[in-house]
Amino acid sequence: MTEFRIVQATALPADEAWRRVTDWPRHGATVPFTTVRSDGRTVVARTRAGRLGFDDTMDLARWEPPQDGRTGTCLLVKRGPLVTGWARIEVRPHHGGALVRWSEDLRIAPLPALLDRPTAWCGRLLFRHALRTLLRGPAGPDRPPHSSDREERSARSWAGVFRPNR
Repeated sequence: MTEFRIVQATALPADEAWRRVTDWPRHGATVPFTTVRSDGRTVVARTRAGRLGFDDTMDLARWEPPQDGRTGTCLLVKRGPLVTGWARIEVRPHHGGALVRWSEDLRIAPLPALLDRPTAWCGRLLFRHALRTLLRGPAGPDRPPHSSDREERSARSWAGVFRPNR
């Protein structure tokens, strides 16, 4: 398994930070080539580049939103067959805002253990970007997903890298 952790402070109140990091469809807007859906018990992240794609299916094993100054915890268990492991998101009040800790134990089935360190490095990079994007911007219940010009240019450049040959 490949474990990594990301910690991000935000000026957002803990309940708003929780709402953003557990708004599963918004995760798809932060991860290239990915859409995310949830029925409240299961979260499915579908990643697709051209004709190739896979599902990262996760069961919601724990759901305790932050309240009364206590840390909120969400635990997702990845059930494969391609991606296994777990993800834990913790949100707690911190100096007038919130502190978000994202821990993940990730294994991509066909990759040998030799690639665990590069997998952790890539996962940390990808999820750090996702977490920062989810937490960016002012608080508000109707706030749409954030997208800056720089992120749009980045998404277009990534799309060019994975464009199928014609």
